[in-house]
This record gives sequence, structure tokens and C-alpha cells, in this order.
Amino acid sequence: MDQGVWNQSQSGRRKQDFGPKVNFKKQKVNLGGFCGLPKTSQDLVVRMLQEPTLAGFQPVEQCNLDYHPHRGSAIDPHLDDSWLWGERLVTINMLSDTTLTMSLEEGLAELGLEEEVRVAVPLPRRSLVVLYSDARYRWKHAIHRKDINARRVCSTYRELSPEFLPGGQQAQLGAQLLDIALSFQGTPA
Repeated sequence: MDQGVWNQSQSGRRKQDFGPKVNFKKQKVNLGGFCGLPKTSQDLVVRMLQEPTLAGFQPVEQCNLDYHPHRGSAIDPHLDDSWLWGERLVTINMLSDTTLTMSLEEGLAELGLEEEVRVAVPLPRRSLVVLYSDARYRWKHAIHRKDINARRVCSTYRELSPEFLPGGQQAQLGAQLLDIALSFQGTPA
């Protein structure tokens, strides 16, 4: 990864993006310049498919992120887009341990918890985490500055939403995206 170019991102992070150009507000996808996931990820993607939770997982985007305590790197609590990105978000945490903070603003009334609920999820180096179901669509996720104690590099993989899969309104575009992504000819966008 470090042989490639890291681009400055938000909140002290650097990134390498292997995915289509997307305008989420206008819900537009631009294929120009997208040439697939990087070749170096091909074996990893095949290995991920051996996990039952990831059966049928077809990533269409890979985002490498570089966090460093000297840059004050972090990412605020958020939900990933659900118009383009599908059910599962897969992150591989490399180089150093950190903590993923999951938060649910409305609390858990069924457990008598009316205030925001936060759960700290340890992410050891070389671990894989999959957000899906309520963890994907209800709980926000974040990496706080205080949890970056050494350089952290991670790769996040995203699959397509039903709108871009067979039977969806944009199935043809989805098929193009998958063909390009899984050619594993990518260079950072």
C-alpha cells in the first residue's frame, strides 16, 4: 500500500480509493477512471468468501485508510450510504490495535436505556469486522482520536445495494461496476 499514493482525506486521515466516482447527494455514479480493485486484494477477497457471513460477498469498492496519532486522525460517528452500498461493510484492521465505537442515539428502550448507547468494540491488528443488519443501518460507527495510539491502516470493502443488483432499477450499471471491480486491475482514484 505504501508504494501507492496516499491522498489527504478528512479528519487527519489519508486514503487510497479503489472505486467509482460517486455523488451521493445527486445519486450519480461515474465509471470514468475506475479500473477495479487492486490486484493485491484478489487473494484476500477469495479468502473472505470462505467466511459464512460473507457468502456471496462481491466488493465493488475498496477504501484504504491511514490513521496516525500525530495527524489527529479520526472519523466521526456516521452511517455509510445505503443508496449505492449494500448490506455488508467489511473492514480489515492492520498494523495496530484500535477501538471501533458503535453508537445508537435513540437508546435501547427494550432494555430500559433511553439515552444514547455506546459500545466499544476492540479491533486487534489483523482483525476483520463485518457490519450488517442493525449494526450497519441503525448503529453509527466511529474511530475516535483517543483510540489511535499508533499508525493504523485499514481496508474497507463495500458491496452493492439491491438497486444495483439483478432485478434492481440500476442492475445494468451494477453489472458494469462488478465486472470492473472484480477485474482486479485497479489503481487509486
